[in-house]
Parts: sequence; C-alpha cells; structure tokens
Amino acid sequence: MKDQTTHALSVEEVLGILETHLEKGLTSEEAEKRLKHYGFNELREKPHPTFFQRLKLQFDNFLIRLLVAAAVVSLCLGEFVDAGAIIAIVVINSLIGVIQEMKADRAITVLKKMAAPGARVIRDGQEKIIPSRELVTGDLVILEAGNYVPADVRLVESVNLKIDESILTGESLPVSKEADVVLDREIPLGDRHNSAFMGTLVTYGRGRALVVATGQHTQIGLIAQMLQSTEEEQTPLQKKLDHLGRLLGKLTIIICVAIFVLGLMRQTSISLIFQQTPLSYLKIYQQEIILLFMTAVSLAIAAVPEGLPAVVTVCLALGMQAMAKRKALVRRLPAVETLGCTTVICADKTGTLTENQMTVVSGRAGSRLFSVSGQGYQPEGKFYSDSQVFSPEEVAELKLLLIAAVACSDARLEPSGEEEGKKIYRIIGDPTEAALVVCGAKGGLWPSFVNQAFPRAGEIPFDSERKRMTTVHLLTEEGKKILPEGINGCAGYIVFVKGAPEKLLSLCQWFYGNCGVQVLTDEEREELLKTNRRMANQALRILGFACRMLKEKPVEIKDVSLEKDLIFLGILGMRDPARAEVSSAIQEARTAGIRTVMVTGDYQETARAIAEAIGLKRPDGLVVEGSQLSSLSVESLAGIVDRIDVFARVSPQHKTMIVESLKKKGEVVAMTGDGINDAPALKKADIGIAMGITGTDVAKETADLILTDDNYATIVAAVEEGRIIYANIRKFVFYLVSCNIGEILIIFVAMILGWPLPLRPVQLLWLNLVTDGAPALALGLEKGEPDIMKKKPRPVSEPVITWRMMMMMLFQAVVMAISMLTVFSWSWQTYRQLPRAQTVIFATLVLSELFRAYPARSEYLPLWRIGFWTNRWMQYSVGLSLILLFAVLEIPFLQPVFGTVPLSVVDWQLILPFSLLPALTAELAKFLSRRM
Repeated sequence: MKDQTTHALSVEEVLGILETHLEKGLTSEEAEKRLKHYGFNELREKPHPTFFQRLKLQFDNFLIRLLVAAAVVSLCLGEFVDAGAIIAIVVINSLIGVIQEMKADRAITVLKKMAAPGARVIRDGQEKIIPSRELVTGDLVILEAGNYVPADVRLVESVNLKIDESILTGESLPVSKEADVVLDREIPLGDRHNSAFMGTLVTYGRGRALVVATGQHTQIGLIAQMLQSTEEEQTPLQKKLDHLGRLLGKLTIIICVAIFVLGLMRQTSISLIFQQTPLSYLKIYQQEIILLFMTAVSLAIAAVPEGLPAVVTVCLALGMQAMAKRKALVRRLPAVETLGCTTVICADKTGTLTENQMTVVSGRAGSRLFSVSGQGYQPEGKFYSDSQVFSPEEVAELKLLLIAAVACSDARLEPSGEEEGKKIYRIIGDPTEAALVVCGAKGGLWPSFVNQAFPRAGEIPFDSERKRMTTVHLLTEEGKKILPEGINGCAGYIVFVKGAPEKLLSLCQWFYGNCGVQVLTDEEREELLKTNRRMANQALRILGFACRMLKEKPVEIKDVSLEKDLIFLGILGMRDPARAEVSSAIQEARTAGIRTVMVTGDYQETARAIAEAIGLKRPDGLVVEGSQLSSLSVESLAGIVDRIDVFARVSPQHKTMIVESLKKKGEVVAMTGDGINDAPALKKADIGIAMGITGTDVAKETADLILTDDNYATIVAAVEEGRIIYANIRKFVFYLVSCNIGEILIIFVAMILGWPLPLRPVQLLWLNLVTDGAPALALGLEKGEPDIMKKKPRPVSEPVITWRMMMMMLFQAVVMAISMLTVFSWSWQTYRQLPRAQTVIFATLVLSELFRAYPARSEYLPLWRIGFWTNRWMQYSVGLSLILLFAVLEIPFLQPVFGTVPLSVVDWQLILPFSLLPALTAELAKFLSRRM
C-alpha cells in the first residue's frame, strides 16, 4: 500500500481499505499472498560488489601488479611457459580470494537477518512474534515501550503512548499519540498523532496499530538514501594484521632487492660490469637476469601474507556462525575479538541467571500469611495457610488481592494444546505479570473473567523510575458483585496499583484486612515491611498491591492524582529458580579468569540468596545497593568495585556507573541489559549483551551480542568461542609468516653461498597458493584447545605476534632453511642436475610445510594431546595438497611448467626424513617452552 493519507480516515475506513480484522488481524494465508505481492518490509541496501568488481579489487595490490608486470616482461622475452604459469596462479589465487569474500558476506548477511528485530503481530486471532521484514499491509501489530515501530502504521488503540520521532521530524521530545482522532489530509508529518512511522521508537505506553505501508513505501523509505548500509570498517584485529602485512611487505621487498643485486654480482664482477655497455651486459646475462628478477618478485609475493585479511574475515564470519549455533548472535565483528579479552561479566539476575519462569509461592493478604503450590505457568495449585487448604472465595482479602494482581497485569494466559489429556497453557507477556495471572487462575480468577468484570479504562505503565504500575477500571455490575463487602460503596471506578511494597506503603493510608478497610498504623506498616524483608531473605521477588475507589473516571490519568490515599491489599512473593547450568558456567568463567557480577533491580536479600545458591558470591564478596551507589563517585566506586559481587536495587543509570568504574580498574567488561535505559550501559561496556527474548529493540540495536535464549551460560560459551577464534587466527598467522620467513631464508642464504637458485619462481608461487593457503584455512577451523578456558584473558594491547611467537617463528624458519638447503646441497652435489635438485627441495619443502601445519594447531600443547584426527579440514587440505604435489611431479605436461622431474626411491628416502624435521623440531620447541 502506497497511500499515505490513512491519518485522515477513521479506523473503520482503514479496516475496509486494508481488508483486515480489528481483533483477529490477517489470516496466515492472506499475509503470505501479500508478502509475495508487496515484497519484504525492508529498505533496499546498497548492492554488494559483483563478482567481477571483487575480482578487480583482488588486483588492486602493488605486489600482485608487480607479479603481473613480471609475467608481461616474460612474455615479451619469449618465456611463455613461466609467464603463463604465473598468470594462471595469480588468477587462481584471486578467484579463491573472491570466493572467500563472497562466502563471508553471505554468512554475515544470514546472521544480520537472524539478529533483525521482531514484531509482535496478531494473525489468525493469535499473538505471534515474526521477523519485521515479513510484515505486510493490513497486519495488526502491538507496540510497546522500548520497541521500534516496525512499519508505517495507523493506530487503532493507544494507552499513554509516546513515540520518539526525531529520526524523521527532528523533534527532540516524544510525541503523544491518540488512536481515536481523525486528522486533516494535509496535516504535517510531525502532527499526525494517530499514526506512527517505521524506525521511530516507542518510549512510553502501549498501543495496537494497522500496518499501512512497508519497506520502500514507508516515510523512511522515501529518504532511504540516508539509511543506506555504511561501508564495513576493518576490525581492530584486521587493522593489526594489515599493518603487519605492510611491514612484512616492506622488509621483504628490501630483502628481495638485495637478493636480486647479490645475484647480479654473482654472475659477474663489478669491474666486468663497468667494462661492458649495459646492452652487451643484458645480452650476455639475459636469461640469468630474467630468472633473478622473476625469483625476486615471486619471492616477494610468496613472502607477504597478502591473503591474511580475507582469511581473517572468513574465520570471523565462520566464528559468528558457530556462536549463532550456541545461541549468541554477534552484531559487530570486533565483538568476536573483544570477547576473548573479557575479564568481568555483569549479568542481570532475572532470566539470565534464572529460568525467567516466575511462580507465586507465598504472600500476605491483610494479616493472613499463605503459600501457593504448583510451579511454572500451568494454572494448577492450591492455597495453604497454617497447612490448611483454603480458597479465595473463603477469604475476602485474598480474593481482592488476586483481583488486583490479575487486573493490573498485561500478561495473557492462553491454552496451547493438550498433553496426555491435560490442557497445556502458554503465557504471552512479562514473566512477572505471567506469575500473577497464573496465581489468579489457580484461585479461580481467570484473566478473561476479571477483565470482563473490571474492563480497563486507562493506565499508567510501569517504568524503572516510579517502580510501579497503575490501572483504572470500570466497575460493572458483575464487578461490584464479586468485590468484598464494604469496599465498593457507590464507586463507579476502581484503581489498582502494583509495585515495590516499600514504595507503595508510603502512598497508602489504609489497608484491607479481615475486618475490612482499616487505618494503616505505623505498627501495621512496620509489620508489613518485616514480612517484605522476610520474604526477600527467602530469595523471593516481591510485589505489593493497593487500590482506590473513584466515583467517576478521572479527566486526566496521572500518577500524582491517582496514586494517593490508597488501600494496601497485600504482598505476593515469586520465585524464579536459578538455571541448572548456571553454577557450572560461573565456575568455568572463574577458572578462565573471568569474574561474574550480579546486577539486578531486586532486593539485596533476594539477590544475595540467589548469588550464594549459584556460587557467584565469594565468601568475602560485598553486596551493594543502588542507594549506596548514589552517594559515590565513579572514582570512589572503582576503589572497591573488585570486592563487590552483587549490585542490588540498581537503576539502569547505575549500570553505566558500574561499567565506568570497572573499566577504570583496567577490566574488559561485558554488560547485559534488556530495557531502553540499559542502552547507555550496553554502549559504554566493551561488550554490550542484549536479551533476545525479553530485550527491547533499543537494547538489541545498541548491543554487540544478542542472546537468543537469555542465558548466562551462553555468554560463557560465546567467550569461549571468541577465544577459539582469536587463537585460530594467531595459529594461521604464525604458520603463514614462519613459512614465508623460511622461504626467504632459503633463497637468501643460497645467494650468499653462491649456489644456484634452489627454487624456481613458479614453484614459490605454487607453495604460496597451495601448500600454505589450504592448511592455513584449516587452522582457522580448529575446534579449540581443551584448556582454552583454563587460561587467563589475554590483554587487549597484546599484539597478534608476541615476542615469544616471533622467537618461535625465527627458530622454526631457521630449522626449515637448514633442512631444505641440506637436501638441495646433497642432491646438487650428487647428481649435478639443477632441475632434479630443485625438484627435490620443492617436494621436501611442500611436505615440510604440510607436516608442520599439524604442530601449528596448538601454540603450547603437543599434537598427541589435541588429537591427530580431530580437525577433519586439516586432513582434507593436506590430502588435496599432496594430490596436487604428485600431479606436479608426475604428470608429464605439468613438469615443464613447474620445472620438475620424476624422483627416484633414493630421492624419497632423503625427502621424507628431512621434511619431517621442522615438524619434529616444532614439537620439541613446544616441549622446551613448557619446561621453561
């Protein structure tokens, strides 16, 4: 639908145009038809580079251009075989780079779609959560505080609804919305109070709306060029590796120039150069100069790991997929790197450390204490007082308390099928409110019945500052009948308020007990607070309830006018059991040098009890309340923050302060959050983690990581995966660079000793493409070392190549060079056939680098500890490389291309032990390193 004038139509007229239903929404079949007709509800992104554009970019490299230039020179000089082989290898290498990039792009695109915001929609009369991109015109969507508006919509219901439209209008203050008004057709965008627009943010209240435009047809679609996908920046790790590649490139070019000059000097004396003209010199030494030039250029290409950025991108993308399988969606690539450095995880209690299946287990109605049986969201259970079963019909104060709990909640209890002949119910809405409506259903006060008897006429939604929610209800005749005697009077409306008991008690003048409405004395107030503290000490989450009678509906529904002179009704205590896997996950994180801190809005006693039960709180760990934080500066908190295990009763603003204090101590902080006000803390943290189930769109948009199961154990799993990815990147960097240094040393030392060139240019390129590349990719797919979560987090400032790694690389490169030159010398001295000697060292070097890839699978552990067969990709890459090696050695038409000859059994008797020597030396070096 492209019509943008629905604000000038009544709700009934919009329903007619859209051919939808105000209560049931669209049918699934109709939605599917419209999706095929109108397309997905998404803005068109800037298209990805085409295959040929990517291929062109592969040649946008100085060294690659130099190699192509060398091939052109070879063609001009008649060296067709060498030129053809070099061009073929360069093209193959570029194609592999393009394929790697395209695979990485596809992987990241899939993950972006997985992490895309969802929309709450009513279809077939049932509430569902679907990806926003699948919305169609006519869909009935639910809008709530903290969520982005998923499309352009016409409101059909609004309750204190306010929306931040600054992205479209520039208006800094949220705009109040009214569904019932019909506006002038020409009214400006900012004054369309009965409409909401894609990409704007619901900051307060709730509402329902009909989708009237999607994708490119929305208001934001008209200015889509402002929202085009930005260019992907390199991650910090990619920048480090790019810097490393450039540094190695400069050093390599210097060495290659030196090799070229040494080769010229070896061909003739300096004096002879001056006695001859340049033209005559070129004629005499034409072949040697061409060979030297191509060797130097080929060596430069072989020595510089120009493929590192592409390999890193592939590894990071595959790592993101691996995390997604473990229920953690990565929104930004740098997060993958930073996860491995995490030293502190600040985790919310509810839903992250616990099951997020609240169940009312006890309470106080008037002066009567009671308990409730049953667990989870099945409305099955009984009420007990002094071990005696009773029902709300027998106790008026309990009945009124449950009515308030159900009426002042937005959660819904719906049947979802049958299991073994028993009805199974599902909950839609907040877990805390779900516990309340389930408790009411256990007492026979089902939400459908209560909402019919007390239809809601207005509300003040819950927010973190007020810590309460208020609803106004019409008193129907049915409602007056079920209310206890002495409370309804001649009232026409009733106000229910729920919230923190200590806050609520300060607003109450009376309480309802077994003698009806009574004055709330200081003694009674203190007794209720004691009950509150006692229940909190049992690790319960507590809510208080109050009411007020009104003769008529208030003109304005504001907290200052409604939330006063209240009647306190009672307290309900809920328990959210800790997740079974949390204790072991906390211990695993502690072993890995990661401290877990609980950050919760619950009471100090409740938070302490849960923290002790799951092993989070240390014996000497502190529990600090938000009220104490308010009197501290960030610097003061930083002085004691490493001793604090639990932050209780904190507001979202306190979370930012906690993050800042931890960062001042040098910690790398991961912070969880789900609300709008959590966004600053998520942004300030090194790793912002949003809840995928309960999190708002704002939190998800701000976060680096989204937990699809809201589980703390998933954070630890993501940290482990982050460590594995970074370790794998270090492994293939170590492997590639040490191989390249070894190849340089072989050529350089041979030049100094006055030997013939041990390797032909095309052989060097083959080594770089096949022998180094395939195992390097396999190293990037390692599953991780068994002790990776037993090591302390690495420092953020640690370079990719540490001093220890550099020493190990030089050591292994020297051993490789000595081994290869020994083989070459023996073969050259024995046979005096340069092609055969070059073939022998080529085969030995290929096998040597393939064998050495196995020890490179771990920086510290011996091969037998990690298992020879545990990385199947290594077997595939090595197997493929071996097949290609024998093809180059044995297939007749390839032999002249690569300058190889068939080898004898005697040659292989020399090749095999010397090819194993670098791998055995690498294992020995790891053994000695562990002993030091």
